[in-house]
Amino acid sequence: MSTVDTAARTGIAAGTQLPELRIPITATLIVTGAIATRDFQKVHHDKDVAQAAGTPNVFMNILTTNALVNRYVGEWAGPAARVGRINIRLGATNFPGDEMVFTGTVDSVDGQNVVVKVVGTNSLGPHVTGTVDLVIPSKGESA
Repeated sequence: MSTVDTAARTGIAAGTQLPELRIPITATLIVTGAIATRDFQKVHHDKDVAQAAGTPNVFMNILTTNALVNRYVGEWAGPAARVGRINIRLGATNFPGDEMVFTGTVDSVDGQNVVVKVVGTNSLGPHVTGTVDLVIPSKGESA
């Protein structure tokens, strides 16, 4: 199958904008994300320890950020899509009381292979930037 055929049938092309996703950053999200990923560093669940380390509060770990990137792109791509690779870089820290706003753009389409550029921004600036490589099958095909 050609690249044009798959892209035309899925309606996905380079430059396609993903819908914005807003995620409230709460202490509960930060702590439960750290626990779920077995990251027991106290800066992710103990405010006093985080403040002693020089931050105003507990802060999100990279594994929770990675999961939120996966959620954002996965919800857009749909249940038949398969994530092949997530490549992210952290920036501004996510603290409780803030909000992270995800935006994304399809960077390239090659057959069923789709690369999406993602940015998650909070009030301090970009928290996460990166790319997600997906396989998105056309209807009736499998990834």
